[in-house]
Amino acid sequence: MITTAVGIEDLHVYPGRAYVDVPGLFEARGLDPSRLPNLMMRSRSVSLPCEDQVTHAVNAARPLVDALSPEQREAIELVVVATESGLDFGKPISTYVHDLLGLPPRCRSFEVKHACYGGTAALQSAAAIIAASPAPDARALVVATDIAGVAAAGSYFEPSEGAGAVAMLVSRTPDVLRLDLGASGYHTQEVMDTLRPRPDVDVVNSDLSLLAYLTCLERCFAAYRDRVEGADIVTTFDHLVFHIPFAGMVKGAHRTLLRKTTRMPPADIDRDFAARVAPSLSYTSQIGNLYSGSLYLALCSLIDHADFTVARRIGLFSYGSGCGSEFFSGVVTERAADRLAARPLARAVEERRRLTVAEFDDWNRHTADRAFGVRDAVLDTAPYRSVLDSHVAGRGLLLLDRIEDFHRVYRWS
Repeated sequence: MITTAVGIEDLHVYPGRAYVDVPGLFEARGLDPSRLPNLMMRSRSVSLPCEDQVTHAVNAARPLVDALSPEQREAIELVVVATESGLDFGKPISTYVHDLLGLPPRCRSFEVKHACYGGTAALQSAAAIIAASPAPDARALVVATDIAGVAAAGSYFEPSEGAGAVAMLVSRTPDVLRLDLGASGYHTQEVMDTLRPRPDVDVVNSDLSLLAYLTCLERCFAAYRDRVEGADIVTTFDHLVFHIPFAGMVKGAHRTLLRKTTRMPPADIDRDFAARVAPSLSYTSQIGNLYSGSLYLALCSLIDHADFTVARRIGLFSYGSGCGSEFFSGVVTERAADRLAARPLARAVEERRRLTVAEFDDWNRHTADRAFGVRDAVLDTAPYRSVLDSHVAGRGLLLLDRIEDFHRVYRWS
């Protein structure tokens, strides 16, 4: 393993400003209520019609950037945005993010796409670039941002789709997560489990996706053990954090991995899940799947709901449909909880506006104006003005104002 200290210096999640109750959504859609317990979802965040991938990214990143000194801001030499819901075939979202945050022009900027694995691809790329930089105070801004479409309406995937973004500062002072550089196991293969062939289409083969996820988890950890001598799924890691399409899937994945790598009886596996994995599920059960940011939302949940008064090593599993995956590790430091406590995610989740299912459906009718490929649009916010007034106005949040000849124009609330 490389011994240079590199990793996540700070971390912030934008969880949206509104949500819909998942049991209520099940009832309204006529979905089988017996499937709700396995989903392990209580609510899901909802994007305003005047929010998009850029607004989510900037609203997640701005508090991190604002907390830096002028010298530290100038040391940001990379902005990389991970998304599976891009806005252009050529122009990356990172250009908007870089501009709207007022970051220095001497900066790399690019976008990464590999479904939900994109956030990890961006983080690992940034860590390698920062580790190689001749500037000891170099930093990278990594943002994982996505937005749910309306194609899944009425399906069992609709209740698990979230809204928001995760932003990470990467540097050589990794107060949140110090990566074990080089300690990674990978697996990739071509598979058509979930895909977005058009902006208005989501194609999902749920059985194939589950199988691919489980296969990748097993093979990634086997590759990790080949690279890291003596690694053991039970004794090496104080906690485990998995990509969470929905919380129930993680419980099944943990059980399958431990059955194949240990001789633990079922009751002990359940206790292990409760102690080492369950703390990472809380925020996803309230916000939903953040796609490229899902793993890092789970990391926030773990830090907020487990004991990190001392540094602890964790194992992380990242999966992206299509597919690519990685099992890697790092140390959550004793400073991590204080970093996250400066901007409490639990409070932001609690402050969201609750929508009725009728309001949620009405919002969805207004989302086409912000979609990929729109040439010109002026967003009419009148249909949801009350939410803007009560939960957005005066909070310094970025909103999409209009689109002029494909160029997106934003404003601050």
